[in-house]
Amino acid sequence: MHKDEAGELYEQAREAWATEQWQVAADRYEELLGHLPDAPSSAAWWYDAALAHKFLRNWDKAFTLGREAAARAPRGEGDPAFWNLGIAATVLREWAVARDAWTGFGITVPEGEGEIFGSFGICCVRLDTDSAREVVWAVRLCPTRARVVSVPVTPGRRFGEVVLHDGEPKGERTVDGRSHSVFDEILRFETSDLPTHTVTVSAGTASDIDALEAVFTQQGYGAEPASSFQFLCTCCSEGSREQTRSVHAGTQQVSVAAPANEIPELLDTWAAAGPKRSWSDLASVG
Repeated sequence: MHKDEAGELYEQAREAWATEQWQVAADRYEELLGHLPDAPSSAAWWYDAALAHKFLRNWDKAFTLGREAAARAPRGEGDPAFWNLGIAATVLREWAVARDAWTGFGITVPEGEGEIFGSFGICCVRLDTDSAREVVWAVRLCPTRARVVSVPVTPGRRFGEVVLHDGEPKGERTVDGRSHSVFDEILRFETSDLPTHTVTVSAGTASDIDALEAVFTQQGYGAEPASSFQFLCTCCSEGSREQTRSVHAGTQQVSVAAPANEIPELLDTWAAAGPKRSWSDLASVG
């Protein structure tokens, strides 16, 4: 390929990138790489081509091009080529490649083969479903997967589902002086079989509500009082915020996640354990 032709393809790719025309950018980079796969600047081209396909959610292409980008990146130095490959490999459940990608980035993962189940801390994930955006708490299983441990109020989302999230934090929540990153969801990786219900409860004290949550969490289920939710604009949601619990006594709605046939018994157990505790109006929301 003539130098001028290569330069023209590169400029077209960059112009498309600047206007977020990801398919055009990917096409131009791939055409360029078809002629100059190992040029001095090719590592960056492979990376950008793979990243464009990540934005397009074309995971097969992101995986194939990402492997080329990672092969040209330094290992153990936090190069983003490994991170993007780790995401694409995880989506495709190519676990051997995912494990190698995280190691190449510089992250230690549990030894073994297959799916990664580690302890990567607590984070928040911004769910994105049909324009509804809700920040939930989650436990990270690997650098890009997390299990939801809040009871979402977004229709169709559930406690216990596993989501795949991006690597760049978009916000921060601070609880008791400890900060937790907020990551944007890329996709729902695994569904949950625990349906969400709402119930109206009456409690004499705030500690009664804490006890209600404990009854469910001790069984591996979830409970969230309505008073714990905050509605934020996009700017505030993507900023840094101090998170405080606002649980109170009285009558309020609680969202619970548990097998439908077990919920009444759990609520009865809670109500019988203290005075001024009662519940009513149990309803399924999906």
